Amino acid sequence: MIKVSESAREQVAQLLKDGGEAAGSFLRVGVKGGGCSGLKYDISFDLQVHDGDQTFEDNGVKVVVDKKSVLYLVGTELQYSGGLNGKGFIFHNPNADRTCGCGESFSI
Repeated sequence: MIKVSESAREQVAQLLKDGGEAAGSFLRVGVKGGGCSGLKYDISFDLQVHDGDQTFEDNGVKVVVDKKSVLYLVGTELQYSGGLNGKGFIFHNPNADRTCGCGESFSI
């Protein structure tokens, strides 16, 4: 469902280590209304799986997606960029018709 690149895997592991996240923490990825293109990505660490959530694991990273966001994120690859233009997670979403310049929002 969601692919996790090697760079994203390394960053997630580092954030879990540096942030002292509790054992069993996983990456929660979702989609919310907003942003300059209409929908924006939401990413955080969480400990609780809710009814309707779908759980995936790729490259050693457990990812949980709420049921409303699943259709928007099918086939998405999560990457991490630490380059000179800024650091952060990048979503490569094949479902997006349009994305904003910063890559944080999209439309379908």
